[in-house]
Amino acid sequence: MPGARIERGERVTLRTVEEEDVPFTQRASANPEIRYPLGSPLRNQEQVEEWDTEETDRFLVCLDDAGPGQPDEGAVRRIGVVSVEDADWKRPELGYWLVPEVHGEGYGTEAVALVVEYVFRSYETPAIGAGAFDFNDASQGLLESLGFSEEGRRRKYMFIDGEHRDMLQYGLLREEWLEQRNS
Repeated sequence: MPGARIERGERVTLRTVEEEDVPFTQRASANPEIRYPLGSPLRNQEQVEEWDTEETDRFLVCLDDAGPGQPDEGAVRRIGVVSVEDADWKRPELGYWLVPEVHGEGYGTEAVALVVEYVFRSYETPAIGAGAFDFNDASQGLLESLGFSEEGRRRKYMFIDGEHRDMLQYGLLREEWLEQRNS
């Protein structure tokens, strides 16, 4: 059964990631359409369970009409995860993915915007960071649409799918987010 509702947007809901969600996250992490754009290693279920216990704010992105409590299993469709690393001691870094079946429908932009709002409301950080590989135009576009600016490039950052790829580093200042939201 999916976890409690944390945030609700117009079309997506962010819920807590629970033990029952591990098979979903493991299957997704094995999918090359998700794993390669993230630069993620292949993980079995035990490794995903260990990864899910790290000190990270992690949200299950869902499509549902259920109330704020514990919904029925059939009332929620899991479509991805958005995570926030290092929020409690340095500049938070966002990570996110959605299942390929919903790419291009705007769910990622809405989910990441909800998490950005959550971070600035919950932590005293002056900025949020995120990375996107040089070949991941969709992720770059998502970040730019939310007001993130490219801050740098880590050349040949990671070996992915047979070649060394550059990582583009993005950042969003709190005042930029507030200004954009209030305009």
